[in-house]
Formats: sequence, C-alpha cells, structure tokens
Amino acid sequence: MPRDPYEVLGVSKTASDDELKKAYRKLARDYHPDRNPGDKGSESKFKEVQEAFAILADKEKRQQYDRFGHAGEQGNPFGGGGFPGGGAGGAGIDMEDLMNMFGGMGGRGGRGGRTRKPQPPEATEVILDVALETIASGGKPSFQLDGKDIQVTIPKGMEEGKKLRLKGQGRSGGDLLIQVRYAPHPWFKREGLNLILDVPLSLKESALGSKVEVPNLQLEKLTVKVPAGVSSGQRMRLKGMGLSGGDLLLELKPTIPAVREGRGVELVEELEKLIPQNPRVDLPWNR
Repeated sequence: MPRDPYEVLGVSKTASDDELKKAYRKLARDYHPDRNPGDKGSESKFKEVQEAFAILADKEKRQQYDRFGHAGEQGNPFGGGGFPGGGAGGAGIDMEDLMNMFGGMGGRGGRGGRTRKPQPPEATEVILDVALETIASGGKPSFQLDGKDIQVTIPKGMEEGKKLRLKGQGRSGGDLLIQVRYAPHPWFKREGLNLILDVPLSLKESALGSKVEVPNLQLEKLTVKVPAGVSSGQRMRLKGMGLSGGDLLLELKPTIPAVREGRGVELVEELEKLIPQNPRVDLPWNR
C-alpha cells in the first residue's frame, strides 16, 4: 500500500497549492538521481515524491483521495458495470453459466444448441500522470491497480496522450492500457514541447542587464545574460532545453519596488529627469 501523499510531502491536508509546490521543490532537489547517483533509496524516494505531488497537484485527484484514499485513484472498483455480481445486474448469476445451461439442452436434441466461445476479458484503461523529468529522460514509474504493483517503462520523450499496452496485466487477466498524461510541475509551465520558466529580475538587473542563474529540468544551474532594458513578459529562448527537442523559454519579470519617502523618492525623481521616459507614447489609444 503506497504511503499517504500528504505524509510523503510532509504537509497538512489543508496545505495550499503554494505549500505543496514548496515542499515538492525541496524534496525533489534532495532526492534527485543526479544528486544521488547510484543511490537506490534516494531514487525510490524521488519516485514516491513525484507520485505524491501528481495526486495532490490535481484538484480532482486530490478530492478523490481525500474522500476515498488510494482506492479513489482507481475509479469504479467493479469495472464499467458498477455491480459487484458482474453478471445479470449484480444478482450473482454468471451469464456465461446461464447460456451454457440452455446450450447444453441443444446438445441433447434441442434445436440450434451451440457452445458459446468464452469472450476474452476487456482491457483495463488507466491514466498515468508522469513527471516531466521522467518524460525528458525516460524511466520506469510504478503505480497500484487493485493492490497490485504495476511498473511501466516510459520511453524518452513520449508524447502526451499516447497509450502503452501491457499484456495480461489488467483486471481478470485482460490487457492493461496506460494513457500517459504529463503531470503538473511546480515551476515549469508548458507550451507544447516548450518549457516556460518565470524569472523575476531586480530593478538594477532589468535596467542595466545582468547575468542570472536559472535551472533546467534536471535542476542544473545555467548562467544566462539578460540584456539591459528588458520589459515584463519578454522572453529569452534556450534552444533544445525543453521536452523532446523543444526549447526552454525564460519569461522575464522585472520587479519595481515601491518608494514612498526619503532619499529614495529624490533619487527616482532625479533618475526620471536624467532619463525621461513615456512608455505610452506610441500606443494607438494615446495618439
């Protein structure tokens, strides 16, 4: 039985989205395989942290877990019909046995009596949320289906929505169809195969330009040169650092401090005189 995802992330059941992301970032950084090469224990904990965050970061999954625990992740435990009897409306009658009874009469002289071939069990379909780190490098995440541990191999760069088939791993010996869905990430957003990272900048960095450090998906630090005079929402593109050949887009966010009194006000006003600026001069509604 997997551990309580709240316990895995070390947060309360009332934790906000920001608290979940903060806890995930710390644990993902601590147990990331690149920081702990060859450490199976850290690799297992990293996988556990990813799976816990995938549940709690999805509002619908979190509601299901809060109501039903891990059983809520599997949907209807009785398959598509909703009846534990499985046959005629849950009455405990097996339709195959019932048909065989009438078929058997045909074998003793009845008309048209033929033995029905047993129908193969239906495939079981599940949606698996896979961490972006696993999509980028490939991996073998695991999950539980009806108390059974299932491990699936995710090839590097697998497209979202694609399905994997595991023979005989579903309910009643049927096949298991696994549809891959990209799990939300605490700080990277997606546009197709591109990853977007918000990068706050100080007033000095925005005005004069600067070198700043940013992470990639593998938590490696990259040093990038920000040009002088950037505006909010301006993007810088790092080629090939997204998913499956996509790019990493740095969305620059200059932050302007509030200056209300003292020498700071004088300096801002002096700067305005030194470098006059009207950012609305070219707007069509200001002509």
